[in-house]
Amino acid sequence: MIILDSNIIIYSVQKEHQALRQWLLTIQPAYSIISKVEVLGYWNLSVQQSQAIAAVLSSMREIALTANQCERAITLRQMKKMSLGDALIAATALDYEIPLATRNTKDFDWISGLSLINPMD
Repeated sequence: MIILDSNIIIYSVQKEHQALRQWLLTIQPAYSIISKVEVLGYWNLSVQQSQAIAAVLSSMREIALTANQCERAITLRQMKKMSLGDALIAATALDYEIPLATRNTKDFDWISGLSLINPMD
């Protein structure tokens, strides 16, 4: 299982990222409930984009947020400035001991014990 950062979910519905969609078929993708809020809660999302993202999410495992993940996110944010979403998604990957797929590896590369994959490379 690999947890997807919100940006990977967004790219996966863009027609120019066929290789990313093919890669997703070869793994067991999961996403944090936080990513669902981030991508579907975007204020300027069209109905078509929303439907495409919802369809992608429906084919993946959704990981709920736990108290332990919240505590880890607090610790991460105390260590270095980062967004709440990034902290919670990273904490989820750490909690489950699974890699995090993201295009923005530099946002997470300082986190000890977090395995990162950039499927866009």
